[in-house]
Amino acid sequence: MLSDPTRAFLADLIGRPPRDEALWLEALTHGSTGHDRNYERLEFLGDRVLGLSIAEWLHETGRDSEGKLSQRLNALVSRATCAQIARRIGLGAHMHLGKQARDDGGHDSDNILGDVMEALLGASFVEQGFDATRAMVRRLWTDAITGQTGQRKHPKSALQEWAAGNRRKVPEYRLLDRSGPDHAARFTVAVAVHGVGEAEASGSSKQEAETLAAEEFLRKFG
Repeated sequence: MLSDPTRAFLADLIGRPPRDEALWLEALTHGSTGHDRNYERLEFLGDRVLGLSIAEWLHETGRDSEGKLSQRLNALVSRATCAQIARRIGLGAHMHLGKQARDDGGHDSDNILGDVMEALLGASFVEQGFDATRAMVRRLWTDAITGQTGQRKHPKSALQEWAAGNRRKVPEYRLLDRSGPDHAARFTVAVAVHGVGEAEASGSSKQEAETLAAEEFLRKFG
């Protein structure tokens, strides 16, 4: 069952003590523990609840085009944004990880934090329904919505436009290294524009590493 600190954490998060403690424990449990009930199924559900909640919010609050709405939606529901919110509320201290995942820094992994954040939304949907979960999303994502998340152009798109504007070939990405176990993998990627130069960066996914490499390239050569 839940520890007293975790029970208090969840009560603060959802606005009342959790009713089905086994459900919330499942949302906080990583597969590395060996338990059959881990967060993966609830993460699947929470990902969809989050997407609908954010899409409705964006549609309600602005007059942006479909393309702009999609750009912001993708940024706001990304693993990086979910992990950032998870860190802000102190989620890592309440996650249940196996020894190997703990040793590999799983409590501060973007992958795990983001997934568990979505699993908590899935648990909220199961126990409280959509309206209450949407209200929780709006409370937790307020800073991201009112800030610049998703407002600026994605770095890979910006780099591609930069290359075209400078009459260069399209940027080429290549994977330099993949290390660590699946639940805490690290990817190092290089991006090059012929005749200009190259930059590299690392991230917790190949996509994140490519994004960071594009940012680094623009910082160096843009």
